[in-house]
Amino acid sequence: MPVADRPQHIRACLDSLLELQRRYPYGTGDMISVLIADDSDDPAHIADNKALAAHYSGLGVPTLHFGPDEQADLVDALGAGKPALARVVGNARREKFGHKGQGVMRNIAYLKLAEMLRGAPAGRTLIWSIDSDQEFKVKVATDRGDAEVCSVDFFHALDAIFSRTDALVLTGKVVGDPPVSPAVMTSNFLDDVIGFLQQMGGCAPLAPCTHHASGTRREGEAAYHDMADLFGFRPADAYEYRCTLTGDHTETNCFAHFAGRLVGFFHGEHPTRVSYYQADDALASVQPARTVYAGNYVFRPEALKYFIPFASLRLRMSGPTLGRLIKSEIGERFVSANLPMLHKRTVEGTGQAEFRPGIHTQAQVIDMSGEFERQFYGDVMLFSIERLAADHRLADDARVVATLDTVRADMLEKYNTRQRSILTKLETVEGLLYAPGAWWNRRPESTPAVADFGAFVANVRHNFGVDSAGHVRINADQHWALWRTNLLEAVTRYPVDRQAWEQILCTA
Repeated sequence: MPVADRPQHIRACLDSLLELQRRYPYGTGDMISVLIADDSDDPAHIADNKALAAHYSGLGVPTLHFGPDEQADLVDALGAGKPALARVVGNARREKFGHKGQGVMRNIAYLKLAEMLRGAPAGRTLIWSIDSDQEFKVKVATDRGDAEVCSVDFFHALDAIFSRTDALVLTGKVVGDPPVSPAVMTSNFLDDVIGFLQQMGGCAPLAPCTHHASGTRREGEAAYHDMADLFGFRPADAYEYRCTLTGDHTETNCFAHFAGRLVGFFHGEHPTRVSYYQADDALASVQPARTVYAGNYVFRPEALKYFIPFASLRLRMSGPTLGRLIKSEIGERFVSANLPMLHKRTVEGTGQAEFRPGIHTQAQVIDMSGEFERQFYGDVMLFSIERLAADHRLADDARVVATLDTVRADMLEKYNTRQRSILTKLETVEGLLYAPGAWWNRRPESTPAVADFGAFVANVRHNFGVDSAGHVRINADQHWALWRTNLLEAVTRYPVDRQAWEQILCTA
């Protein structure tokens, strides 16, 4: 489990593991163990994580803290092999070995695992890669509201799947908060905000809240993604908001509560398109896969050869990219199953993530241009690899260049079209929000909520306006020239990186 300065998340994750073991005991002793791959930058958090490892070990779950110093020692021990793996394990300085990124951190952790598993009995080990902002629970919708429950017997299900099939790599998914960036959720969320304001406009402010029915909320793959069609899914219509307040409350209370949740959107929440668990037999649900959810995938030790690709570039979509590469090699031995984990982007009390690279907050201004850029070029890489891996042409420079240029042009058109749509929708939101006849503009107690909506609108415009930093950068030819060089080198050198990696694994 990689973790970077997320003390609340990691405690919740490990607490849920203990709860899972109490409810569905699996084995005894060290049959389940945890490796905390600490990518924190704050010395206090590193010390706390080390103490947590001792704490949970004492509670019956052997937990090893793999800290930055130990990581640096392991990378240094690669010796002559270290430069050959710079694109895989990065080139962080020993004195600054935190915040390397999830891909680099996972790859270094895989080296540690290879070292730990040397000499272990063949066929008796599974490796489960998870994220610290997840829990061994699922989210379900009930008549009494949403609930987060420990109701999936993960370990016995995984045991059955890997015992009864020849699966080499299995990916689960997540429920709760979407696994994608707000950089690609904003357009459809604006549809939902518009619908919410239109509905609220027809409500009596002191009447009991009417937003607890399931409404148009549906289950559906990629319903939260602005460009779901890229993944073969039909774009979803607007969703109604399902109020999460309990007890007696009015439409005014609901309006204010929704307004207060808007800031969480920029940190990865999606208040209207939460996903829920649908119970199904895990073994029966196994099917061929193409996307790895990096925070929830399980593999046999021989699959350690599949490191997180292009990790040093710190692109988003590294999991789906890895999935395309794995699928091109092992076909139906790469599977998915109905074993989602609960995903919680933010922590209670702040509505913000504890640590999220590429998101910077100053006063009320939230800038996600860094994450936006990593998302765009992650998409370029993903869909380039999808084409190149199918033809096994990763080392063909001319083919790679042509593919990168074509995919970048296609993605740029989609991103720019979506930007124009976002700005049009934003005008609709403002028209509804500031309409003189709207009851929230005539009631002083709603002034703070209107201000929260206004801050949301301002932040959307900051990140998606015509002069927004992210859009300016992805449209700049000189900027593309730099990225093009880096992407080309990463793709064409991937076969060489694989060879160097496998040689290192043999001697780890």
